[in-house]
Amino acid sequence: EHLKAFDQEVNAFVDYMFGPRDTRVRGWFLLDSYLPTFFLTVAYLLCIWLGNKFMKNRPPFSLRALLIVYNLGITLLSLYMLIELILATWEGGYNLQCQNLHSAGEADIRVAKVLWWYYFSKVIEFMDTIFFVLRKKSSQITFLHVYHHATMFNIWWCVLNWIPCGQSFFGPTLNSFIHVLMYSYYGLSVIPSMRKYLWWKKYLTQAQLIQFLLTIVHTLSAAVKPCGFPFGCLMFQSSYMATLVILFINFYVKTYRKAPSRTAIKETPVTEEIKNGFHKDYFAAANGFPNNKKAQ
Repeated sequence: EHLKAFDQEVNAFVDYMFGPRDTRVRGWFLLDSYLPTFFLTVAYLLCIWLGNKFMKNRPPFSLRALLIVYNLGITLLSLYMLIELILATWEGGYNLQCQNLHSAGEADIRVAKVLWWYYFSKVIEFMDTIFFVLRKKSSQITFLHVYHHATMFNIWWCVLNWIPCGQSFFGPTLNSFIHVLMYSYYGLSVIPSMRKYLWWKKYLTQAQLIQFLLTIVHTLSAAVKPCGFPFGCLMFQSSYMATLVILFINFYVKTYRKAPSRTAIKETPVTEEIKNGFHKDYFAAANGFPNNKKAQ
């Protein structure tokens, strides 16, 4: 009873802050209450903290087979979302510059269903970090990485409740395409015999940067020429992206503007090429923020 009362108070506060929710997504899994999303995020952060303590005096796990299956699964899910978003927005005649929330009818519902999977994929991608913990690759668990994973899951809960279609389609469409390339690369890189065929490594960072810039432009385009999509949501998205830009620039400067010493180069073993089943050029934030010096 106490939890139920707390749940009602939290959701009443959220509704007060953001206004009426979109009725078309009522009853969808995890959406009616904010508490599941909040508790899953807290559990994610606790797993990182407790996991590092647990693994401190233990040898790292290999997880090669699990990583292959995991990356293949994310790749296929991303491919499904990419194809379905393209078909749904084409069917609904979506306007690329600015698309409102209600004019496309059934196509809007179809887009919302795909975006729910996009939201749910963010909790699945918590496993990116958990694998780092189990493999004892703590250097990969940067503030940017954790911040991005934790905030995206919560932000997309809000998106699905208030703006589950329309202008919201663009970022997930681009990101799904990038994830097809990214997670397929990570999955194949776990297999030693496949590494020599992974020629597209150097293009991943460039693709991520293009995605990021296009999403910013697309967000601001709806502010320049409004179509009924909530202006506050556009400003929040732009502000959130700005925090990620600042964090990424800070990470890039610290990581890549310092020339490695000769001693460090000599002491770097060849076996460090693959970390946690992911190449050493693994993006710091995993979902949209690269960290590949050569590609820069």
